[in-house]
Amino acid sequence: QVQLVESGGGLVQPGNSLRLSCVASGGDLRLYSMGWYRQVPGKGREFLAVKSYRDGRASYANSVRGRFTISRDYVKNTVYLQMDTLKLEDTAVYYCEASGRSRPSDPTEYDYWGQGIQVTVSS
Repeated sequence: QVQLVESGGGLVQPGNSLRLSCVASGGDLRLYSMGWYRQVPGKGREFLAVKSYRDGRASYANSVRGRFTISRDYVKNTVYLQMDTLKLEDTAVYYCEASGRSRPSDPTEYDYWGQGIQVTVSS
């Protein structure tokens, strides 16, 4: 059983940056595609970014492309989400997830989820 724990969230002003971390235990990140989703109350989970386990290629949602970067550290068994130029619309609970598929396309194709962490962008 893989466990994922997010950290690094909090309150940040618009235009600033924040880096989220997701530490995995009970599994090797090299065996999973790792992704980030976010969710606001009353809405479904929104895809943000994913990095394939097969070739390490990253894909991003249009809303965050050019601002967010997903990366992995195999030594620390940790995946990161670097968030730059944050906007008010980025306020949400952010989730780290792991998938056994090489290129998961929706939430049903992920096997493990973190508990979520709040990111609030406010002046």
